[in-house]
Amino acid sequence: TILMFSFEVERKNWTSAEEFIFSAFPHDWGHAIICFVPLLFVYIFIIVGNVIIAIVVQIEPHLHTLMYFFIGSLSFLELWYTTSTIPLMLSNLLSEKKSISLNGCMLQLYFFHSTGISEVCLLTTMAIDRFLVICRPLHFPTIMTPRLCVQLTMVCCVCGFITPLREVVWISKLPFCGSNYLEHVFCDFLPLLHLACTDTRAIIMIQVVDVVHAAELVTAVFLFFLCYAGILAVILRIRSAEGRRKAFSTCASHFMVFVLFSGCGEVMYFSFSATYSLFWDTVIALSFTVLSPFLNPIIYSLRNKEIKEAVKKHMSHPRIFSCKTK
Repeated sequence: TILMFSFEVERKNWTSAEEFIFSAFPHDWGHAIICFVPLLFVYIFIIVGNVIIAIVVQIEPHLHTLMYFFIGSLSFLELWYTTSTIPLMLSNLLSEKKSISLNGCMLQLYFFHSTGISEVCLLTTMAIDRFLVICRPLHFPTIMTPRLCVQLTMVCCVCGFITPLREVVWISKLPFCGSNYLEHVFCDFLPLLHLACTDTRAIIMIQVVDVVHAAELVTAVFLFFLCYAGILAVILRIRSAEGRRKAFSTCASHFMVFVLFSGCGEVMYFSFSATYSLFWDTVIALSFTVLSPFLNPIIYSLRNKEIKEAVKKHMSHPRIFSCKTK
């Protein structure tokens, strides 16, 4: 009772931090510029690449299929996913203080995780779509209707935006009374929890947060590879080499994107509160937030013949492109 009373008195004397300072950014101006230039290039490429994919999928009639609807939705989510972190990272590289407000940190935390979870759900839904196309071709038109496709996409987004809400609200109510130096390049659950002035319940919540995100990824990965195991079994039974090649090329891009995105997520959240050096924490975070979104437009455009032809067609007729987008 005495310990609880003293804890309550101490908590009343805490003053919550109004902002956080990122300590993982280089403080030397020369090093900051070296990091800023390639990151700016990557961000511009991500934005332009995903905008082109989303527009081409919308305006090109022969791309009005369920598969390309999912690809366009994924590109739209990628725009918000990267915008939640990279612009502030670019700003902090050039600024002296390298800070973010408490409210801004909570918003970044929420939108980064909500869009990320939505992407994982959407990629898993795309795996189910590919499974039905290849393994249940006769039943596919009656099962995966355009209406169901839109509904599944909406469910993925709703699930993504609801899942991290409780955690973000809980973290926003924690007192941050000690150091406000955040050992990261953006706001994330574990670095914030390590700064919170709480009792041992915070340690339990750190483990719970790890387990929740790990369970989400395990479920998505299990469903994904279950679908692709069925797809592989069907493809291997195709006698024609050309038929096998077409079937593999249909799924290769999606498979690569999912493995890249979920693989980075597994490294980040399967650690179960393991401590790494600040350097490796930053490398893992950048691979998750920058490298994966950077490679996605390349994989979907350069490896996709239909998207490449559609882009070439509209780029060679810019007037038609501008008229259709109005």
